[in-house]
Amino acid sequence: MTGGAPPGAQRERTRLAWRRTTLAFAVVLVLAAREGARTGRGWVAVAVAAALWVAFLALAHRRLLALSGTGPPPAPVAAVVGAACAVTGTAVCAAVLVADG
Repeated sequence: MTGGAPPGAQRERTRLAWRRTTLAFAVVLVLAAREGARTGRGWVAVAVAAALWVAFLALAHRRLLALSGTGPPPAPVAAVVGAACAVTGTAVCAAVLVADG
């Protein structure tokens, strides 16, 4: 049985992965805000994480729009680097929140 995946399956998996990542990022942001509210500190880190999430959301939206076209679109290097920087920056904000408490 060598049928392989149906056409468009890779795009759909990629689209779902971007959506899952965006949702997970939002959950992390909500948990960070809850920790900031609980301790009363770390609001700068929460604000920076929120700004990074908005930037990540814009990158994900652009990538999803590119996936809706025809042909397999390659991921732009800037989008991949930007997403990685947003996630790394949020990890740094989380470390600040944890160290602050």
